[in-house]
Amino acid sequence: MAVLKIKDIKKMEEKEMEKKLSELRIELMKARTKIASGTAPENPGKVREIRKAIARILTKRREIRKK
Repeated sequence: MAVLKIKDIKKMEEKEMEKKLSELRIELMKARTKIASGTAPENPGKVREIRKAIARILTKRREIRKK
């Protein structure tokens, strides 16, 4: 998964954001499961990257709903 930048999120519709958010949460859960089981993650920075992308989407969604 590529880094999800704020400019990409701004172009998304609200439904797209919801879909991407659910995909990212599932991916984060899978990555954390691998780490918890003791397996070495392929990319150690991936969890942090996913968490930041989720935070960006939630922030943008909150801004849209506040207007």
